[in-house]
Amino acid sequence: MSRVHSNLEGMSNCTKCHELGQKVDSKKCLNCHSEIKELINQKRGYHSSDEVTKKECWDCHSEHHGRNFEIIRFDTKNFDHAKTGYPLIGKHKSASCNDCHQEKNILNKKFKSKKTYLGLDRKCQSCHYDYHQTTLGNDCLQCHNYNTFRPAEKFNHQKSKFNLTGKHLEVKCEKCHKIEVRNDKEFQKFKGLKFSNCNDCHVDVHNTRFGSDCQKCHNTNSFLNVNQSKFNHDITKFPLTGKHTSLNCSQCHGVKLSSKPKHEKCSDCHTEYHNSEFITRESKGECSECHSTSGFSPSKFTVELHQLTKFKLTGKHLAIPCYKCHFVDKKYAFKINSEKCSDCHNNIHLKELNEKYLVEKDCLNCHQVEGWEKINFEHSITGFNLVGKHSTINCNSCHRNNQGEIVFNSVQKNCSDCHLDIHLGQFNQNGVTDCSRCHTFYNWKPDSFNHNSTRFPLTGAHSKIDCNKCHKTTLKDDKKITLYKFDDIKCAVCHT
Repeated sequence: MSRVHSNLEGMSNCTKCHELGQKVDSKKCLNCHSEIKELINQKRGYHSSDEVTKKECWDCHSEHHGRNFEIIRFDTKNFDHAKTGYPLIGKHKSASCNDCHQEKNILNKKFKSKKTYLGLDRKCQSCHYDYHQTTLGNDCLQCHNYNTFRPAEKFNHQKSKFNLTGKHLEVKCEKCHKIEVRNDKEFQKFKGLKFSNCNDCHVDVHNTRFGSDCQKCHNTNSFLNVNQSKFNHDITKFPLTGKHTSLNCSQCHGVKLSSKPKHEKCSDCHTEYHNSEFITRESKGECSECHSTSGFSPSKFTVELHQLTKFKLTGKHLAIPCYKCHFVDKKYAFKINSEKCSDCHNNIHLKELNEKYLVEKDCLNCHQVEGWEKINFEHSITGFNLVGKHSTINCNSCHRNNQGEIVFNSVQKNCSDCHLDIHLGQFNQNGVTDCSRCHTFYNWKPDSFNHNSTRFPLTGAHSKIDCNKCHKTTLKDDKKITLYKFDDIKCAVCHT
């Protein structure tokens, strides 16, 4: 027998584990190992899992293999802890077994000093120090999770007796829940705080002259945001509207609320932002023509009003935010004398576009305000009419180089500048291959070619044979080409 069961050796002890003449009875195992039986009865732990309950004890813990036989073979690295009924999640995943499975954490005395992984309680406090010292109960998972103790992500202050609103939402917990020392341990007080009145936490700057109910005038959004319901500002010569209703009284009236500030013009309080740019208008710079008390931005100057200016908004200009044109050198300017495209837009064509196509720097000769990509250009004025296949291809096919730059003046008109000369210079004359002598712009077939206009007119039987009978494929510069030009056209060259 193994060392742990060596005390059961001897013929007289067989029936302590075996039924007479039969196999080991698991009931007898559990009678001896009562701590395991207790866990099974409570349906707790690994021995209560589906993996184990269907087995006999000896399926895993076999005997009679010698003193040094390991009757318990436990693979800690590959063990599925979820089968114990306590899956490892969060920080528990990275913890080693010995971090939790220590004798000091075992509450059940039956497992003490047995060098076992069994017997731990599932309560957090069985392994972790109760920072709240039982003041908040034993169910830590009501507020905390397995990832981190702080912050208590599952805690919702709005479900407490004191809902957080306004500025209270920005206050650090420690401001109200002080950290102190209790029982020689750091302790943060969460229960037993006074909060029935504001002055439980805040100093009453009015020294109770207005009573203890601060919320009659103030709210949690800001102490300076005073409830002016008892004072009707509308009876004055300056009714409060828009943004003015949210101002603190002292912002206009100063410390003494009885003072009467000037208020005939907006500029009495506000800086004239436009530097007198509109002072010559009939309104004499009155801000309300474009702005309202609801906010300086957005302006009340509508697209309809813009259409009354010298520069009417059309096409894509309608969708452009105002600041794109009117925010110049880090400040707004609204009186803009420039009306040409190039005053706002860069000429990306530079030297590639002949001046005759850009009269007075007006891009509208080619482009439209509905979209930069919409081109309205009559290509025939360039001397290169787009016919046949050329009329269907995208402009970029010819006018964008390998570097992605748009080119115009650099584009050549010779066929070979764009197309590969598959004849390898056979029809080159004075450095130019004129493909139109044989081909058209509609297909690559030699529709324009007339063999009878060559030095070898086709007559007789020659007019009936296939072209490839005479014009065979050959190699030139390691490339296959069809040979059309012959140095010698005598009969003997083809006929023996």
